[in-house]
Parts: sequence; structure tokens; C-alpha cells
Amino acid sequence: MSLREFLKQVKTKKEILHVKDEVSTRFEIPFIMKSLDTQGAILVFENVKNYEIKVVANVCGTRKRICAAVNVDHDRLYRRLIDAWRSPQKPEIVEDGAVKEIVENDLSRIPVLRHFERDAGPYITSAVVHAKSIDGKVENVSVHRLQVLDKKHLAIRLVPRHLFKLWQMAKEAGKDLEVAISVGVHPAVMLAASSPVPFGVNEFEVANALMDNNLRLVKCEKVDAYAPAEAELVLEGKISATKEVAEGPFVDVTGTYDIERKQPVVEVMKVMHRKDYVYQALLPSGAEHRLLMGLPHEVLIWDAVSKVVPKIYAVNLSVGGSGWLHAIISIEKQLDGDGKNALLAAFAAHPSLKHAVVVDSDIDVFNVSDVEWAIATRFQAREDLLVIKNVRGSTLDSSADQETGLTSKMGVDATRPFAKPKEKFERAKIPISRRVDAFVHKLSGL
Repeated sequence: MSLREFLKQVKTKKEILHVKDEVSTRFEIPFIMKSLDTQGAILVFENVKNYEIKVVANVCGTRKRICAAVNVDHDRLYRRLIDAWRSPQKPEIVEDGAVKEIVENDLSRIPVLRHFERDAGPYITSAVVHAKSIDGKVENVSVHRLQVLDKKHLAIRLVPRHLFKLWQMAKEAGKDLEVAISVGVHPAVMLAASSPVPFGVNEFEVANALMDNNLRLVKCEKVDAYAPAEAELVLEGKISATKEVAEGPFVDVTGTYDIERKQPVVEVMKVMHRKDYVYQALLPSGAEHRLLMGLPHEVLIWDAVSKVVPKIYAVNLSVGGSGWLHAIISIEKQLDGDGKNALLAAFAAHPSLKHAVVVDSDIDVFNVSDVEWAIATRFQAREDLLVIKNVRGSTLDSSADQETGLTSKMGVDATRPFAKPKEKFERAKIPISRRVDAFVHKLSGL
């Protein structure tokens, strides 16, 4: 299964917007992406200045499309992801694939975007990176940003997680880390590569489980790594054990600039792609970025909170919290105190979480006004506020310590207190007949 097969499925639902005017990779495409971000449509830029290649963006820009990509409705999405994380399936390794149609070695021929005014340069933002440990026992697949340095070199941002650990292991052995960098893959691969599974779990196997055993991989020729056979574009390279450069500044998920850091250099050994490939772009801090980064952590929160309360209904890592720093959680509680237990479980499940609000099941976690109403009518700061000082949070939070992420966290228990009459917290309703309901529905459609 491939990105283009998914796009064909989506096309029948009229969710794709084609941009036919000539646009530049330098700021113009990103500006259009940002301007249309809230509309949710997939964007296809058909006339890219100085390139014959089309650019596609916002593929995973809505929850609905992510659900469609893994063939599940929203109510079962979290369970589907957990099942894939816990029961990964080995994909088939094939000799050849569409991605091997054209071979070259020049990064300048790829329409990589420069997104924001102060960005250090053009960045690949939808790169799925595969690597093995030196002994071949551990494989990892993850999404990383890559700054284009010249025709053959990139700078890769390595957050101290799994790929960083593999690079450190290779570095200690005095070797470069060989990687396959895939761009333009099925959304299930992007979702799997963004998943917080334990070190040692191969995310390609998670993707294969999400794709009902329809993922095919090809072995690279210049490096010991694998890539999806139906990817649009693959770069074979080595992360240097010795060469580092200044990487950044770059806009991250919060919409603010990340700091400049020394990061490893990737030497690109080979570029291969489909004959008519499309370049997949992802807008930093856009809806697609927030969903791919945040949604898997909603699953972690959902799983953790479900262990401490009778029932959890929904989790939303909200847009206002950049899909990362703020969570809204609706639960059914059995006793007063369950709300605070849910808050503690959420903070433990997602260490980057800064603020969390717990509400009752009658509150829509995706409706900010609904949540604010719950805080206004069901929350008392002296009783329902939880503050945790001097704990590790996210370095993406501009107000936190930028080196350690040290921060303070706040939890708000906006659930109805059992000690007071239930009627005090019910929203008033107006009883109406079906005839009037139909009449109002007709009026609202005018």
C-alpha cells in the first residue's frame, strides 16, 4: 500500500484541493499551507517553480483521514493503535519496488521547502528514518527533520530517544550509522513512526499491523537499512560519528523557534525515487504536525487513565496546546478524588504534558467553550487545583528551561463534586417535539 493509493481513495471523497498556479518552495507553498490549515484539505501543488515535481501536503491533517488510513472509526482508533503496538507483524521483504525506478545523487533536485522567515534553510519535514543497531538486533523507525546543507549532506535533529541511542551505540564503536530516509509513505507508516513504542520494537512492523499485512519493504543497496517499496522517494545515507554542524533555528510544533544546536551530519550516498514521484511536505506547527505528534500520546493517556477510573470517554491534546502541552480528558468517576487520580495518570503517561483538565462525560473535549463552561461551573481552585513544581516537561515549551525542560504543571479537576446536589450542575434543557426539531433543522440549513 502506498501514499498514492491512499490519495486515490481520498479523491473520491472530494478532500483534495489542487493548486495549479505557479508557486515557490521558498515561503509561498508554506504560506498557502498555513493559510488553509484549518480547512483540513489535502493540498496538491501542481506547478512548483523550478521543479517538475508535484508537492502534496496535509495528508494526515484530520482525525477522520487518519482513521480512514487504518480502516477504523474514531471510537476504536486508540484500541487499534494499542493492538498494533503490542502485536506488530513482520512485513514482507521484496527484491524490487516502485521507489527504485530512478537513481541519482543530488538533493538540489528535490523541491524541499523553506517554511518560515528565520529558518536556517530548507528542511525535509516528513522523513521516516530507518536504522539498525550495529549488531543488527534492534531496528528503529522514526520521524526526523533534516536540514539540507548542500547537494549531498543533511543535518539531522536527534532528540535523545531511540535513533539517538542507536547513533550513540554506533559512535562508541567508531562507526557511522547507516539509515534509509523515506519521504512520501502511506499515513499508517507515518503514524507508526510517530508512535512511542519501547526501544527494540520495529515501527515498520507496527505499520504492517495497521495496514493489515500489506506493507512491503526493499533493502537499500548502499546501506544496511530498509524502506517501503512503494515510497515516493528514498535517500540512503550515513549519520556521521564525528561530523556535527549548527542545526536550526527551526519552527517546531508550538509555532515558535527551536534553538540552534550542534547536530550530526548525514552523508547521502544515493537518491532513488519513482519516475513521477510527488514530494510530501509537512508544515511545522500545522494540523498534520500536531496530530502525528500528539495523537499517539493521547493513546498513552487514554490507556493510563483507564486504569484508575471506572471509564474514560475521550482525550484531546488540544490545538491551543499545540497538540502537545495541553490535555482535556472526559471520564466517568465513581468517587470524589478520581479526577485527581486521572490527572496524575495523564502526567505520568505523557511527561511533556504541562496542563490538563478533567471533565465529566457530558462535556465535549473538542469544544473549548464546553470545557471552559465546565471549569466555570464545576471547579474550585482551593479544592480542585493540582500544581506540581520542578518536574521535567518539554523543551518545546518556551517558558520551561530550554536545556532540561524543567517546569511546573497544573491539573484542573472540573468534574461535578458528589458532595453537592447533581441538579446544581445540570445544563437546562427545553423539551421540544420532533416537528419543531425538524423545523429548526430546516432553518439551520438555510
